[in-house]
Amino acid sequence: MPLGNGDTAARIETGSQYIESLRGRNLRVFLFGERVEEPVDHPVIRPSINAVAETYDLAVREPAIATTTSPLTGKYVTRFLHVAESAEDLVAQNMMQRRLGQNTGTCFQRCVGMDAFNALYSVTYEIDEKHGSSYHERLKAFLQTMQERNYVVGGAMTDVKGDRSKAPHEQDDPDLFVHVTKKNDDGIWLKGAKAHQTGCINSHWIIAMPTMRLGPADESYAVVAAFPVDAPGITYIYGRQSCDTRAMEGGSIDIGNAQFSGQEAMVVLDDVFVPWRHVFMHGEYEFASMLVERFTCYHRRSYVCKTGVGDVLIGAAAQAAEYNGIEKASHIKDKLVQMTHLNETMYAAGIASSHQARATKSGCYLNDDMLANVCKHHVTKMPFEMGRLAQDLAGGLVSTAPSEKELTHPELGALLEKYLRGRSDVPTEARIRILRLIENMTMGRNAVGYLTESLHGAGSPQAQRIQIGRQMELGFKKGLARRLAGVEGSGRSDRD
Repeated sequence: MPLGNGDTAARIETGSQYIESLRGRNLRVFLFGERVEEPVDHPVIRPSINAVAETYDLAVREPAIATTTSPLTGKYVTRFLHVAESAEDLVAQNMMQRRLGQNTGTCFQRCVGMDAFNALYSVTYEIDEKHGSSYHERLKAFLQTMQERNYVVGGAMTDVKGDRSKAPHEQDDPDLFVHVTKKNDDGIWLKGAKAHQTGCINSHWIIAMPTMRLGPADESYAVVAAFPVDAPGITYIYGRQSCDTRAMEGGSIDIGNAQFSGQEAMVVLDDVFVPWRHVFMHGEYEFASMLVERFTCYHRRSYVCKTGVGDVLIGAAAQAAEYNGIEKASHIKDKLVQMTHLNETMYAAGIASSHQARATKSGCYLNDDMLANVCKHHVTKMPFEMGRLAQDLAGGLVSTAPSEKELTHPELGALLEKYLRGRSDVPTEARIRILRLIENMTMGRNAVGYLTESLHGAGSPQAQRIQIGRQMELGFKKGLARRLAGVEGSGRSDRD
């Protein structure tokens, strides 16, 4: 991909074309203390690339669920690069997200960019409305280019933050939040770091955004800018994941999910240049909170993706029970029902939020904020309980099974085939593979996205409680209660 804009690149259509588009970018990627020469071929990184590739292949196989028509180009476009024009568009995003979770059993890394585009579409419109700037048209032009090339665009919001008690401008080190270091007639330069960046190395472009409400003294931190992942001055430090080195051991059983995984990395920006045409906020600090709130509104209902992963976990737990010969026991059925109830509760809140969307001034649709926060708050808890139930159904072997090297050992293999068999008609290897998948999703590599990221992604549980508390409408609800109870003239006004 040519540096800067990709104007000469061919449009990407399939997963294999996407994978090839990532080659030869000369990125500064570090993993296990060493620079990775070609991330595409690294055994730890490649499964996360495969997960993104599935987003392309789904669009080819099932265009009705994964694509729509772009008002910018008049051509079909992936929903990951589409700004919602209706509540139905938002619902369709959720349905696509669940399907991809089902297909990969992990994080497919494109939701942050999708939600960033949707949030920025309305926020840039309202910045321009107040300041007479041209951010909205810049964004539309950039989005059109991304649609024409069918690129992966990642969103980067989380700063490293330093001392949490201090605002960005109060930090001892000014680089603890991404900020503008200088500017000229050509553009701006950015310095700082973004943490926990999902799929950043697997993206073609990244959009950096503020992470919190800002004040007048934080003006240099109020910046939104897009840059290609191979821009000079960027270093990527790959995050460790539980059991990640199993991908380097050979074989496929112990990995649990050998084909797909997620990706998180730190993005370090050392005076990265961004031309003005790719700058969508510059100093308008009063709009930082609006952007954060709208992004999190979109992104918290996007966590319906975890229900697709949950479908896989339910299936694995049911399969483990069947391989053990206990699938008909009432308590086994009860646990599977409980897992399903938890999974569908998360989905219900997320898709209800999309159904109740309303138009913004820009014309794009924003989902219901209360229900989005309810969805995400469920996600901070329910996958953990589903993981516990899956481990319960799997049995202790889920964490103590011998390695694949023992299973294939000329002497030990026969012993394990004999003593680790469940039902006589089910090969021991099949039983172990299902158990390793459950391990992978609840303790191993893909537990990073399914459990820990479910807890902290798009804000901590406390962040959702704060938003829910702000929108409870207690005054309205107390009025309902007083009216039905026949309470009149209490002398107290309705207060939230």
